[in-house]
Amino acid sequence: MRRLLSHRDARVYIAGQGLSVIGDSALWLAMGIWVKILTGSNSAAGLTFFAFICGCLVAPVSGVIVDRVRRRPLLTAVNLGTGAGVCALLLVHGRGQVWLVYLVMFGYGAANSLITSAQTALLPHLVPGDLLGEANSALQMASQGLRVITPLLGAGLLAWVGAMPVILLDAGTFVVAAGSVLALRLREPGQVRAERALGWRGEVSAGIRYATRTPALRQPLIACLIAVTTFGFLETVPFAVVAQGLHRTPEFLGVLTSVQGTGALAGGFLAGPVMRRTSEKALIAGGLAACAAAALLLITASLPPVLVASAALGCCIVWINVGAVTLIQRRTPGALLGRVDAALEFAITVPQAASIALGAALIAAVNYRFLLLAMAAVIAPAAGYLASRREPPVAATSCGLQQADSMPREAGTP
Repeated sequence: MRRLLSHRDARVYIAGQGLSVIGDSALWLAMGIWVKILTGSNSAAGLTFFAFICGCLVAPVSGVIVDRVRRRPLLTAVNLGTGAGVCALLLVHGRGQVWLVYLVMFGYGAANSLITSAQTALLPHLVPGDLLGEANSALQMASQGLRVITPLLGAGLLAWVGAMPVILLDAGTFVVAAGSVLALRLREPGQVRAERALGWRGEVSAGIRYATRTPALRQPLIACLIAVTTFGFLETVPFAVVAQGLHRTPEFLGVLTSVQGTGALAGGFLAGPVMRRTSEKALIAGGLAACAAAALLLITASLPPVLVASAALGCCIVWINVGAVTLIQRRTPGALLGRVDAALEFAITVPQAASIALGAALIAAVNYRFLLLAMAAVIAPAAGYLASRREPPVAATSCGLQQADSMPREAGTP
């Protein structure tokens, strides 16, 4: 990590993205609360998050865009455009304009998919290859760690002075993120296309086709697809853990969230060294195993095991994300990075969203401990499957030095 932060461009970019997370997380919770205040409806408030998820589902198209243009100007434009779009929320004054909140949140989700894929594709040009794991860890630490306090910041500002400061804060952090990209000294190579014969449909599906034909990517994808069928239960189960298991007030969930953030920070520091001694796949498998163990610990009605489980959950989320993104960057040709990242994001988001809805429905009918047992029973075999797979040889790098014969080479890709 010290080597990473000695790189000027890495410092600038990570600092800019870290500040952007402050605005994102503050707005995320505040918009749901604001819609609840404007309408009095829990369902209407929940639709703000649904609109965001719907926006994320345009990820396959985002991947094509990322692979068609230079990633640095794209990141600058999307950050500035999203900041301007967020300002449209200043026009909302009552329940009659709540549709505008949904529209902005949909655009927010679409922009998030573009930024995520462009960032994944840009990082291999930004930092040396042996520091990709540390770069992804630093970004995850900023994302997961800051979210411990920033939702409270958004909710507090909303309650104290209204929605306008939260909106302006988020818009401002997008400008900061765009400025950090503009300040980079990076000279990104051009994207000269040579895939027009594939057609639009072929381009959109190129990412998932490459991932499913490449064992190094296919195996983690299978494991994660199995795991996320129950991972979404964690959006509702913690409320029951606090109320029924620990017999605490709902506010105590903030303590567990803070412990989870601490675990995420520790996981971020450890991810790079663990990955160097093992592999990206082993880091993902370790994260899945930690998640299964955390689910079992949450079943107890004792505070110490629940705190350990919360820290383990923070660590496992970071490990899974860092391992997956680094693996994509190291095993995917540069010409396909945007589409592969977007395709895998889409493939994971759909079942995870379904598991969130399923968990919300089941928690009203069955004891939360059965949901935690189901999580452990599903996620543990997924971790075992991934850990038992042989490590495939490296057939492609994120800089496109080698490429599978089935995928056309894009001229101009380094």
